[in-house]
Amino acid sequence: MMDGPGRIAIVGYGPVGRALTALLRDEGHDVIIGSRDPDRLTSGIVAADVPCMDWRSAVERADVVVLAVPYVAVDDVVADWPTGGAGRIVVDPTNPVALSPDGHIISGLDGNDTVGSRLAKSLRSVIVVRAFTHVMEELLAVRGRRQPGLWAMAIAGDDSRAKATVGDIVKATGFVPVDIGSLAKSAPLDPGGVLFPQMFTVADMKRRLREGS
Repeated sequence: MMDGPGRIAIVGYGPVGRALTALLRDEGHDVIIGSRDPDRLTSGIVAADVPCMDWRSAVERADVVVLAVPYVAVDDVVADWPTGGAGRIVVDPTNPVALSPDGHIISGLDGNDTVGSRLAKSLRSVIVVRAFTHVMEELLAVRGRRQPGLWAMAIAGDDSRAKATVGDIVKATGFVPVDIGSLAKSAPLDPGGVLFPQMFTVADMKRRLREGS
């Protein structure tokens, strides 16, 4: 595996995509933006030194892809995934948020799959790592810049080297990666999980995971 994450494609330029692009660019990473509608991204939105292109082209040019699209768009992206995008690490911060009849946040998925497990089954040609899921999107850039090294970011995946690479990306955003295990065990960072949607120090996150509530 290469030293460092290599080129990072941010697919989607909503709040999560914008925050991660800014944080990673500020740390000197090679970042490109992939959009489902690149013509809508004007020069005033994207920094001049961050290339913007069709999302499929961005995936094919990247070593790591951050799937920062709304969850309702995930199936369309998976269905149109380029052949040249095989083998990439795909960071999945998407969240199918729903409400229970009594008003509690829950996962909108049917069945027992975690969000990461479902993506891995749907997109078998890549290595999926869950990250950037449980911190509110409006806090990503603010907390990463103002309090670097204080706040924990849970990550989960089935490939240890891919998780190490994503851990380096997390560190570059100012957060501290906490590996919570495999995709099958990643429910704590999904909607309705014990970490969602909250911020923790590393010690508090580990205590919450132990207590399970």
